Amino acid sequence: MSENKEPHVAKFVYDFTEGNKDLKDLLGGKGANLAEMTNLGLPVPPGFTITTEACKVYLESGEEPAALRDEVSAHLDALEQRMGKKLGQADDPLLVSVRSGAKFSMPGMMDTVLNIGLSDKSVQGLAQQAGDDRFAWDSYRRLIQMFGKTVLGVEGDLFEEALDKAKQAKKVTVDTDLEAADLKKLVTAFKKIVKKEAGRDFPQDPREQMDLAIHAVFDSWNTDRAKLYRRQERIPGDLGTAVNVCSMVFGNLGPDSGTGVAFTRDPASGHQGVYGDYLQNAQGEDVVAGIRNTVPLAELEQIDKKSYDQLMQIMETLENHYKDLCDIEFTIERGQLWMLQTRVGKRTAGAAFRIATQLVDQGLIDEAEALQRVTGAQLAQLMFPRFDENTKVAQVGRGIAASPGAAVGKAVFDSYTAVKWSRSGEKVILVRRETNPDDLDGMIAAEGILTSRGGKTSHAAVVARGMGKTCVCGAEELEVDTKRRRMTVPGGHVVEEGDLISIDGSSGKVYLGEVPVVPSPVVEYFEGRMHAGANDADELVEAVHRIMAFADRKRRLRVRANADNAEDALRARRFGAQGIGLCRTEHMFLGDRRELVERLILADTEDEREESLKALLPLQKQDFVELFSAMDGLPVTVRLLDPPLHEFLPDITELSVRVALAESRQEPHENELRLLQAVHRLHEQNPMLGLRGVRLGLVIPGLFTMQVRAIAEAAAERKNAKGDPRAEIMIPLVGTVQELEIVREEADQVVAEVEAATGVELKLSIGTMIELPRAALTAGQIAEAAEFFSFGTNDLTQTVWGFSRDDVEASFFTAYLEKGIFGVSPFETIDKDGVGSLVKLAAEAGRRTRPDLKLGVCGEHGGDPESVHFFHEVGLDYVSCSPFRIPVARLEAGRAAITANGSDHR
Repeated sequence: MSENKEPHVAKFVYDFTEGNKDLKDLLGGKGANLAEMTNLGLPVPPGFTITTEACKVYLESGEEPAALRDEVSAHLDALEQRMGKKLGQADDPLLVSVRSGAKFSMPGMMDTVLNIGLSDKSVQGLAQQAGDDRFAWDSYRRLIQMFGKTVLGVEGDLFEEALDKAKQAKKVTVDTDLEAADLKKLVTAFKKIVKKEAGRDFPQDPREQMDLAIHAVFDSWNTDRAKLYRRQERIPGDLGTAVNVCSMVFGNLGPDSGTGVAFTRDPASGHQGVYGDYLQNAQGEDVVAGIRNTVPLAELEQIDKKSYDQLMQIMETLENHYKDLCDIEFTIERGQLWMLQTRVGKRTAGAAFRIATQLVDQGLIDEAEALQRVTGAQLAQLMFPRFDENTKVAQVGRGIAASPGAAVGKAVFDSYTAVKWSRSGEKVILVRRETNPDDLDGMIAAEGILTSRGGKTSHAAVVARGMGKTCVCGAEELEVDTKRRRMTVPGGHVVEEGDLISIDGSSGKVYLGEVPVVPSPVVEYFEGRMHAGANDADELVEAVHRIMAFADRKRRLRVRANADNAEDALRARRFGAQGIGLCRTEHMFLGDRRELVERLILADTEDEREESLKALLPLQKQDFVELFSAMDGLPVTVRLLDPPLHEFLPDITELSVRVALAESRQEPHENELRLLQAVHRLHEQNPMLGLRGVRLGLVIPGLFTMQVRAIAEAAAERKNAKGDPRAEIMIPLVGTVQELEIVREEADQVVAEVEAATGVELKLSIGTMIELPRAALTAGQIAEAAEFFSFGTNDLTQTVWGFSRDDVEASFFTAYLEKGIFGVSPFETIDKDGVGSLVKLAAEAGRRTRPDLKLGVCGEHGGDPESVHFFHEVGLDYVSCSPFRIPVARLEAGRAAITANGSDHR
């Protein structure tokens, strides 16, 4: 007899007392952390969280889950009983906020509505209960303004214009100078705007307000700005957002009330201290919006010492509990401190490294966790140049150093222009009074952001830090006029749109014109020209040094360089390269040698060909002598010639013109005509898929054997000079094992001849690039003739996708990224499902044939942080990248090893 089981019913609502910080997938970051603070006994206003699962059902079906309304009602009843008042009741109303909260922080990208429950009746009760008419009407106008814009889709500028008119009529400049009667008139004006623009009255039923606000938060997950931010930060689009319904506490109840944002450490530098912003007589949105200039958090000690001391104690508790920099939002209501949010705070790249090592020294985290707290992308930011402090360029202002970096560009005053000019190749600085979420596309397009309002916790600062974008905020002495597209600086000088400016996100300085740059101290450290010491730059270098040392101890992947000459090889070695993974010999044949290669390709007779090869051999040998010397004791993988043929031939159009002109003038042109005929004979419609790589070596006798001889003779010369050359010969563009076998047989014969002639034993390994789908699919066969594989992921990506990189990136990649077809360009981060599957398949097949097969990657993905983790997972031995990216690859290889060992504690 079968047992009847009731179907599992999902729970869609959790009280703050039920969750914890580990439930971010379900409760979102905000809800999980509100629950965690509640569990810690911190002063959190009571409330409940609607889960991301409810959001997913709503977004998929267009309707909320059937059980959601009843669950919300049950939790609302419990909240009303706890607070001793009902939502929106006339005499003493309970008011709530409805706030978004996704798993990953998306500052300002989704919607929030405060003061829900106010109506024409309950505003009177709130005024009576608070003993403050002005506060009640201010709260009501805020609700209508936020609800109208967020829920009903009314243009926000209409409310701002009405607010500005009210201030002008009163002859005041700030909101707080408006009195109760002024605000009451403003409420009437706001309701008229709603009626006209939304085609309905502002809802007076508090439950309707709350339900509509919940749906609006769900809908905000798929707004254009939210999707753009997720693409920028690589946040999955299927997570959904939770919704937090929280009983209201009020920072706009007078001078003994206020709201603020605090950091347990400076998010710009990582230094410990009192960092944050506070605004008296305000609600939370006023601070992050940057529309009123705040005071530094330290001034709260003079304003309200009791609340200040309590806040400092709570900040210490949270940092010790989360073992990381915490970003905190709080409100003080008539001397009572309330915690509204905490999260692990976004920080600059320099702060990330400093904080990680500080927390190790404090015993809060271990070195493995410290390594996971930083990223290769952050390290790359630290290696960018910085402004020369001895510049003679005029400084015209100074704001708050919100996000470091040296940014130079033309001043633009709206996001549309920033995007338009950027797409035309211009570098721009987005200049605004303050930014808001609608400015996101312009912020992404700009080199940096400059605002005249706001602080380190404003929208501009928080978003810029998250993106690693240079930002200076709160430069109050700069008068920004976005309508006239200009900025007036002290002294009266006017910066028009298109004028060049420079901003320093490390100092907050603003300059007219272009400031010269100098190398980053982190680059100087990698170059061996700087050591740890006492100043700020040295502290950063010390933090980078410690984390890099741990990464090097932990990583399994070795890191090599893509380098074609001794100078690049030496620099790569200073940056920590453990060899050369790709020496592109075609780069050695440009310039003065191009004519020799041209003669070789176009040779009609064996004697002509031999003459060209004979001239090239000593030049090639010297190239390799220098390279083996620079990388003595480390492997050097030399790829034999692999250019598209047209790179070494005269331009067919120019040559045709020369021949035509010579004929019209009846001048001798036999050589040009012979050359033109040869170029026509060898002309290809698609050179990237034509006579190149191994095909060129097989068609032009002696070409590859000349290069192999040069490699072997150079290695023998270095050995005779007591050096330790470790040459590896790589055959490009192999598609079948037969190609490799033929070239290998010729190469082995040449090496044997050099050994016999020099008396030096050479151990040169021979392998191939895997850059064609067929090579990957037949890797087991190819491994029979190869001692190593190096994955050429640039060409492999082109041939797997059927893309011509030079064409597609400019033509349709932007549209593909905007439509979400790509989260990121497959040329930037490896396509794990397609290209990555072939890499994994080829690696496994190759090692089944030859267990000791060495595996590496030498495409640009070798220096991409996310791709490095993939290469670790599939068992490659090394990655190879440009010299500048070697530290990034080293760091990420260490992080990949820690993650693979299950030590990712976050």
